[in-house]
Amino acid sequence: MPIIKAENLTHVYARGTPFEVNSLKGISLEVRQGEFYAIIGATGSGKSTLVQLLNGILKPTSGNLRVCGIDVSNPVLRRELWCKVGLVFQQPEQQLFEETVLEDVAFGPRNLGLSGKEVEERVADALRLVGLDPDEVGSLSPFSLSGGIRRKIAIAGVLALHPEVLVLDEPTAGLDPFSRRNLMERIDQLRQERGVTVVLVSHNMEEVARWAGRLAVLHHGHLVLEATPGEIFKKSEQMQAMGLGVPITVELMLKLRAHGKPVRTDILTIDEAVEEISVLMSRYEKNDDAMSN
Repeated sequence: MPIIKAENLTHVYARGTPFEVNSLKGISLEVRQGEFYAIIGATGSGKSTLVQLLNGILKPTSGNLRVCGIDVSNPVLRRELWCKVGLVFQQPEQQLFEETVLEDVAFGPRNLGLSGKEVEERVADALRLVGLDPDEVGSLSPFSLSGGIRRKIAIAGVLALHPEVLVLDEPTAGLDPFSRRNLMERIDQLRQERGVTVVLVSHNMEEVARWAGRLAVLHHGHLVLEATPGEIFKKSEQMQAMGLGVPITVELMLKLRAHGKPVRTDILTIDEAVEEISVLMSRYEKNDDAMSN
């Protein structure tokens, strides 16, 4: 069984009023356990609405949505859903409120009614997962730390709940390239080692190309594409028509191919692009040597 299953999912804001907005229109999709699944789309496509439905913050207007076997429309099971689905909002560091890092990360586990020892273990484990030393930062005020570290602390607070599904809404926005890659590597490591399902919302095409196994593309509330990154980013003209770009590597390879260069167009990462161009240059060098002889 998929860990997330949506069938004809629709959500309407301010229904029956002059301000009615149909944000999602008949979405159907499935996400497998342990999968790294990304959702992309232009502003207003319905991405944030969809992830808030996954966590039970919003209730579907119509259609069905089950996450971790729970019907998100059932208010009785909403608390259980919040424990199983960890949602990290955009700029999560703005949600910090406790006086110390340890207290902030411990807030969720304590509300689960866990023993003091188990709370301590979960807090230390979650901080290490995001690359922070509990002994170094635990007693510090989160507000005295950099924005990047505060974001890691906020994510640790969600991980301390031991969610089965981790939903990330633009988790690396505003971070420098090194911090972005470091954070995403740790999240993917968590997925591989503990079987956590990751759902990522991002405007960063390089990011989703590198990490996601499958992509869902939303446009004006509709699910218009769903496939691997390689398959989706081949449709560069369709992506651009929806206000979306493609990774720089894909754009480069398409331009080289348009100029008659025999390169692959399913290249997604910079490392792959460097290797492909090296192969191309080697061919030209061999041809030059052959002609000179």
